[in-house]
Amino acid sequence: MSDAEKVISRLAAASQTLVVAESCTAGLVADLLAQVPGASRVFWGAYISYTVAAKIAMLGLDAAVIRRYGAVSRETACAMAQSALQRSGTDMAAAVTGLAGPEGDGTNVPVGTVWIATAVRGDEVQAQVFHYTGSRQDLRCAAARAVIGELIRRL
Repeated sequence: MSDAEKVISRLAAASQTLVVAESCTAGLVADLLAQVPGASRVFWGAYISYTVAAKIAMLGLDAAVIRRYGAVSRETACAMAQSALQRSGTDMAAAVTGLAGPEGDGTNVPVGTVWIATAVRGDEVQAQVFHYTGSRQDLRCAAARAVIGELIRRL
């Protein structure tokens, strides 16, 4: 059983639903989940908020939070997960924001830095930072797999 299948199976067994909010992965997490037969029973959908403007418009993130902490930060990842959870009405949310490169974004955040946050209704938001090397696509795929891993850990 693949990790995405484990996520879908565990959500179904618990009668829970999931939303994801993706930035640097740009839909890769949603794709991994949607490949699983029966995913529509538990997978609500995804917010693909690739830019700061999209994070503000789609998820309602506070621009001041992003200015203060940066788009690639624990605070932004947590805000993305919390907002996706609230807006979707699901039981669980995962969010990912990172810097896939090849260039930096003008901040001190190194290329390959990825923050993943998970939010469960009625529980605290948890966040984890990851650091990857490799090509842009390698980083994006590694981040997508890490989101699935974090969901398994939370479930």
